[in-house]
Amino acid sequence: MYDVITFGEAMIRLSPPDYARIEQANTFNISVGGGELNVAVGVARLGLNSAWISILPNNPIGYFTRNKVAETGVDTSLIKFSNEGRMGLYFVEFGASPRRSKVIYDRKFSSISLINSDDFNFKEILKTRLLHVSGILPALSKSCRLATKSSLISAKENGSLVSFDVNYRAKLWNEDEALKCLTDLVEHIDILITTEEDTERVFKITGRDYYEVAKKLQKKFNFKVVAITLREDVSVLRNNWTAIAYDGDKFYKDKKYDIEIVDRFGGGDSFSAGFIYGYLTENKNIESAVKYGNAFSALKQTNPTDFCWSTVDELKTLIKQKNLRVER
Repeated sequence: MYDVITFGEAMIRLSPPDYARIEQANTFNISVGGGELNVAVGVARLGLNSAWISILPNNPIGYFTRNKVAETGVDTSLIKFSNEGRMGLYFVEFGASPRRSKVIYDRKFSSISLINSDDFNFKEILKTRLLHVSGILPALSKSCRLATKSSLISAKENGSLVSFDVNYRAKLWNEDEALKCLTDLVEHIDILITTEEDTERVFKITGRDYYEVAKKLQKKFNFKVVAITLREDVSVLRNNWTAIAYDGDKFYKDKKYDIEIVDRFGGGDSFSAGFIYGYLTENKNIESAVKYGNAFSALKQTNPTDFCWSTVDELKTLIKQKNLRVER
């Protein structure tokens, strides 16, 4: 029995060093990342037993990805290798005010986007306390939408909790497609993680503030918990970050972190990881889950690459931290 299983796509990330433009680049830093994978890595770093379900190309690039995942402590035994499709790529060009950071995706026909209905026996392999998926996976292809729904149904039949990050990507599908698909999935979701912007774009729900948005979202779909992350862009390299959650009766909020950004990619996924860790280890205490998620995300954004390499001790220290003096 795992604590957490995540299901989704990973890509190879290529980024020019030293804030160079892609057109200038002679070399690229290479790493691996992906929404659901980032969550599996995050909870593993915090000490939970996690696994990642995916399909990778049956070639050295796929093996490279599997090996990088294994380095983090995530169980890779549920990964399948396919002779069809390819490894998706994404290029990150880091900016500094007033130039924004930029992402270019090259992921069409990735191996997981070609998933077949018989590739995984979800009822058999989803032996876990919690399954985590995001809106990126069903956006990849029609077969991914079917596989996403099948995984959620199987998880619920096995008695698992399901968390879902909306993670809307306009480059993958339009708002109407996302609404139709996610409306079909919500009955199987216990914990919904989103942003105020994604909630408006996908579910067409707005309000005076994010508290009202969370309340409307929970009331309409009867989630156990709705969590909303909140980012204020002071500049490209300086952000304010916080989060709230709502369970139908009470709001839970945490302090605001002033972050000097090293790498914001994967920040939302690390919130999911921290929230899940707190929820599972603190007897479903939502207040603790929000604190852990908020702090773990803040820490991640000071780590290069998509993964958060912080530890549970660092996480708990940050929550109690009173100053920024050097740790000796």
